[in-house]
Formats: sequence, structure tokens, C-alpha cells
Amino acid sequence: MDIKQIAEIIGAKYSGQSFEIKKINTLLDAQPSEISFVSNDKYIKDIYQTKAGALIVDGNNADKAPSSTITLVVDEPYVAMAKLSQYFSSSIESSIDKKAVIGKGSIVSEKAELRNNVNIGKNCHIMANVYLGDNVVVKDNTILYPGVVIYRDCHIGSNCIVHANSVIGGDGFGFATSKTGQHIKIYQNGNVIIEDDVEIGSCTTIDRAALGSTLIKKGVHIDNLVQVAHNCEVGEYSVLVSQTGLAGSSKLGHHVVMGGQSATSGHLEIAPLTTLAARSGVTKSIKTSGKVFGGFPLMQQKSWLKLQAKLAKLLKT
Repeated sequence: MDIKQIAEIIGAKYSGQSFEIKKINTLLDAQPSEISFVSNDKYIKDIYQTKAGALIVDGNNADKAPSSTITLVVDEPYVAMAKLSQYFSSSIESSIDKKAVIGKGSIVSEKAELRNNVNIGKNCHIMANVYLGDNVVVKDNTILYPGVVIYRDCHIGSNCIVHANSVIGGDGFGFATSKTGQHIKIYQNGNVIIEDDVEIGSCTTIDRAALGSTLIKKGVHIDNLVQVAHNCEVGEYSVLVSQTGLAGSSKLGHHVVMGGQSATSGHLEIAPLTTLAARSGVTKSIKTSGKVFGGFPLMQQKSWLKLQAKLAKLLKT
């Protein structure tokens, strides 16, 4: 899309030369042919390093962009990005009829639906009522149980198991709220990448990224009824127990264990080898590895247990 069209859509003034913008991307990943945005003070530091060809900003940040980056100034950058995201979204299903490629030894149920350009590796088992959207890749020795849904452009690694009725690549819960209270959908234009040796329980949902990829790394085990939101990253060999919930852009290090009904706030990091007891609530990043936490507000598990013991004594008196 031409930069002048973009300016018109979001209500920004632009009188410079025309050039083509190919996609929306994050500040740090954007290239000169791409556009990005700044809507959160947390990411202002990244403006100085961006290579984006254009940037959607408010008046306070207009002078922070590199000289090579065009700034489009609006009152509500997040709302502007939400409006623009629709124009860069892919079609739900392509009209092009490109048959699936199925590797040697793979078994695919006649009741499964494979859309355009699906690629299935060797010795996979795809059961009844599985739906694989456009451009989905499933690598060798992977099992998809009945009712699994994998949306377009998502990648599943080798030796993975996805149990019945799980959904991978659905839209993240993303919207921008304007000053007038209108909720404007942010089209989720990324995907989900699941690496090798991952097992996912029944009725679990892993949302596609708004930009980039939601990433489940090698050897992760996810229980039933778990929610992983858009743009999350789950480190190698982590374990997420039933009813765990990760808010958007949470980043877990390797070998993190989250007990049942534990949860994180968005945009935080959990250090490697952290254990979170059942029903823990993480509201701030955990930077020190190897500790055990519990409770809400979160504290080290030993302290939480002592607190509960003292409260129990108080109730008896």
C-alpha cells in the first residue's frame, strides 16, 4: 500500500514522496519497506533503533524517530494501527486450489479437511474432523487427534501430539479502544510456530500473533484447557498444567513449570527454571532463575505457606 493511502486511512498529514509499504511490523523487526507504531511508553526506547520506513506516533514522540524514518502523527497511534491492520490481513481462505502435499507413510482421515498448500510430513496421523488452513505445515511423526483446528500459516514441528478439539492459530484477543469507547479489532496477521517434541492437551487454545509469531519451543508439555495468548513465547521443556493462562506477549524461559490455574499478566518475562504453584498470579517479571513462587500477590512459596498458616491461626482465635 502506498504511504499516501496509509496516511489518508489513519487521518495523518503527509506530503512527501510516494513509496510502497509491504507490511506492519514491530519496531525492532521492521525493515525500510515496512511500517511500525509506538503506543506504549515501555517501547519508546526502541524507536531509536528501528529501521522502519514509516512510523505511526503521537505528537510527543514525533521527533524521536531516526532521520530515515517517516513519521505519521496521529492522536491515537494504537487505534490508527488497528484500523490499518485490516488492510494488511490475509484472506481467511484462499481461492487458489493447490492440493496438499502428504508425506510417505502418513494417514489422513477422509473426514479431515486440508485447505490450500498444506504440507504434511512423513508418518503423520491426521484423524477425523481435523481442519488445516491455508499454508499449514505439519512435520514428520506428528499426531493430530479428532477435531483439532489449525488456522492458516501455522507450523507444527516433528514428533508432536495435539489432542482433541484444541485450536491453534485463532485470533488473539486484540483490540484498540478509542477515546470515545469504541473497540476496534486489531487483525492478527502473525502465526503460531510449534517446535519439535511438543504435546498439547485437549481443548487448549494457542492464539496467533498480531505481528510475528506466537512460539512454543521444543519439548514443551501443555495440559488440557490451557490458554496461550498472542505473541507469547514458551521456553524449551516448560510445563503448563490445566487451566493455566498466559496473557499476551508473556515470555517464559526454559523449564518453567506453571501449576493449575496459575496465570500471568501481559508483557512480562519469567526466568528459566521458575516454578509457579497452583493458582499463582504473576503481575511482574521474574528475573532470578530457579525459584519457587506461589499465591497472589506472588511471593516465594515458603513465605506463602507461612502466611496461610498464620492466617489459619488467626481465624481460630
